[in-house]
Amino acid sequence: MVIRKTIPCFRNDSRPAEGSALMDPEYARAIDLSRKIAAEVGTPRFYLEREREIALSRAMFSSEPLVKEGLRVIEEQRDCLGHGLTHVRKVATDVGALILIEQRGATADTDVRRLVLLAHLAALLHDIRRSEKNHAERGAEAAIEILASFAIRDEERAEIAGAIRNHEAFQPFRVEGDPNARLLSDTLYDADKFRWGPDNFTETLWAMVIPLGIPLRTILPRFLSGLEGIQKIRGSFRTATGREYGPDFIDRGLEIGRRLYGELMERQNPANAEQGGKYDKIHRQNGHPV
Repeated sequence: MVIRKTIPCFRNDSRPAEGSALMDPEYARAIDLSRKIAAEVGTPRFYLEREREIALSRAMFSSEPLVKEGLRVIEEQRDCLGHGLTHVRKVATDVGALILIEQRGATADTDVRRLVLLAHLAALLHDIRRSEKNHAERGAEAAIEILASFAIRDEERAEIAGAIRNHEAFQPFRVEGDPNARLLSDTLYDADKFRWGPDNFTETLWAMVIPLGIPLRTILPRFLSGLEGIQKIRGSFRTATGREYGPDFIDRGLEIGRRLYGELMERQNPANAEQGGKYDKIHRQNGHPV
């Protein structure tokens, strides 16, 4: 089943061409600035300390025929996926790595490899209804339909749907009784919330606002409240590995966000930069790293 949307898709895995209606010069400069700051802030520890599991997950993702079929589904439907194709690919790589870490890298175990496959499929489909209200629930329903033609068992489809249903932040979630189903659900959540770190400001933000034609000056007044929402994610990671590495993602993302906000405000009006400085001071006083 192919689900089509009418919203044009901004794909952050390929920059819009110069002069494109989707990329005005103000946004192009902001994106370049966000990536410059992210490079200065540095790579999250997860990618430095877990290279082996990440590489294994990426290799399994690239070689699995069912993953290729899943990619065809989301590419052919021309769906915006809310955060773009790069987002779902990154979530897929990281969720597979999280499974391997939690299972102590047991790649020879066929059950573990099967769980990584299910995690990859869940990641590909987790934002399939991102533009709709109650997108996690609606996405779970859509995933069941899409996966009906895939060579997986009924209970595996249900586990993927359950993980998608549970991935939304700040919402009640069902604690799965089956250990594998719970691991699938928890790792999908954590891999998705890793994206609330640096990626939030180098990719996700722009993928969400640029297709809507929202002027940059309109989103700046809401920037600080958005940072407060990201801060709340810091304590929500569900797996042991997520709790180990997730806060590092969030701290780096917050630093990028605060620096980006300050510099963008200063470009708009140098007097506005004082507001960003006040926020940093308050944040330090509350014991949060900058």
